[in-house]
Amino acid sequence: MSKLLFDSFALLRFFQKETGGEKVRDLLKEAIAQQTPCLINAINLGEIIYITQRRLGEQKKLEVFIHIQRIGFTILPCPNDLVFRAAELKARYPISYADAFALASAMEHSADLITGDPEFKMVEHLVNVIWV
Repeated sequence: MSKLLFDSFALLRFFQKETGGEKVRDLLKEAIAQQTPCLINAINLGEIIYITQRRLGEQKKLEVFIHIQRIGFTILPCPNDLVFRAAELKARYPISYADAFALASAMEHSADLITGDPEFKMVEHLVNVIWV
């Protein structure tokens, strides 16, 4: 494994114990054992935070955020060049704006993109996608 960039879709499946969450758990265990960098873009982290709070409440949101920190995720910032790259990807492909940030970050860091979001099927030629 090189670097793993997790989309919010994958981590939400893991934290909410939904289908695909087991594969995310296994990938995280393997990454930790092999000291593989686990990355998440700040925009996608924001998605996880607001969706978790909306669905499960304030306490669960805090637990999820603490869990992400304990795993040792590197939270990637959104400098202007990444914003422009994500905007260009969004203009070219019918993916969500947040997904464009995950894609742009995976491309920038030469990371495998971990997701189960079908929107990424149309951009598989740009990055290596590991499906959950």
